[in-house]
Amino acid sequence: MVAIAYEDLTPGRIIPLGQIVIDKDEMLAFAERFDPQPFHLDEAAGAASVLGGLCASGWYTGSLWMRSYVDHVLTGSTSQGSPGLTELSWSKPVFPGDVLRSELEVVSARRSASREGLGLVQMIGRLFRDEDLVMRAAFTGMFGTRS
Repeated sequence: MVAIAYEDLTPGRIIPLGQIVIDKDEMLAFAERFDPQPFHLDEAAGAASVLGGLCASGWYTGSLWMRSYVDHVLTGSTSQGSPGLTELSWSKPVFPGDVLRSELEVVSARRSASREGLGLVQMIGRLFRDEDLVMRAAFTGMFGTRS
């Protein structure tokens, strides 16, 4: 039996995706490989920046959110991928040791007019540190229907 299909993704539904702890070593390794800006790699450069300290790359933060989405929604679902994001914002810096709460909100859902058995779901992914929003991503997910 499929865990999540199009019919389960009803507008207004918020799906908790768990907590994420920001690991400094992993954060630095990601930055060294993919986003080697000084404030992502060096304590002093981070402290001297407008970000106020050594902070995670937004791409790292987004990758952590994606992993929680895969683990809590996509694995075992009828997911057929995504045509992409319509919005991605990093509203606050993320620091080593931060504990982030991850969630997914279903905004709207409709069946595809051109592909039988496919639904298009508008969603918003969010990460919070306490009550502060640190990341927001709006996107469309494509999910197979049960019928």
